[in-house]
Amino acid sequence: MSDTESFIEEVTEEVRRDRLFATFRKYGWIGAVLVIGIVGGAAYTEWTKATHATEAKAFGDGLLTALDENSPDARRKALVDAASTAGGNPDRLAIQKLMLASDVVGDKAGSLAALDAVANDATVPQLYRDLAVLRRVILAGADMDVSSRRAALDPLTAPGRAFRTLALEQLAYLSIEAGEPDAALKQLQTLSTDQEAPTGLRQRAGQMIEALGGQIEKS
Repeated sequence: MSDTESFIEEVTEEVRRDRLFATFRKYGWIGAVLVIGIVGGAAYTEWTKATHATEAKAFGDGLLTALDENSPDARRKALVDAASTAGGNPDRLAIQKLMLASDVVGDKAGSLAALDAVANDATVPQLYRDLAVLRRVILAGADMDVSSRRAALDPLTAPGRAFRTLALEQLAYLSIEAGEPDAALKQLQTLSTDQEAPTGLRQRAGQMIEALGGQIEKS
C-alpha cells in the first residue's frame, strides 16, 4: 500500500470519527433521556408498589382492629373509620362496606342499607355487587316476599357470574318456601350434578333432595 493510500485511509477514518462524535453531540441527549426515563420509571414503579403495599396493610390492620372490638357499636364505628385507609380503592371500599353489613346485631336495617349501597354502586366491581345482593337476600329473609327475592337472585344465575351456583341454591330454597316441592327438586337435582358447584354445595343439594323424598340423579 502506497503512502498516499495510507494517508487517505487515515483521513477517511478521522472524518468518520469526527462525524460520529458530531452525531453523538447532536443526538446523544436522546439516549440520556431514555436512560433517565427507564431508571425513573423503575423507581416510580417500585415506589408505587411500596405505597400500595403500605396502604393495603393499613387497611387490613384497620379491619382486623375493628373485628377485635367487643361491642357492635364499637365494631361498626371502627369499620366506618377503616374507609379512610382504603385509599379510594373500590375493591377495598367494597370489602369495608360488606364487612360493615356483616354485623347485624341490633341494626339489621343498617346492614341492609350498607348492602344496598354496595349492590347499587356502579363503581364497585361486579363480584362484590353480586355478593352484596346474595347477602342481602339471605339477610332480609321473609322481610322480602318470595317474588322480590327471586327477581334479585335471577341475574346472579347467568353463566360466568361468580356466585351462580349459590344463587341457584337460594332459588331452590325459595321454591320450597313457596310450596313448590317439584320445582325445588328439579332445581336441586340440577345443582347436585353441576360441576361448577363446590363439593359442599352439591352435598347439601343431595341432602335436601333426600329430605324432599326425591332421588339423586347420577351425573
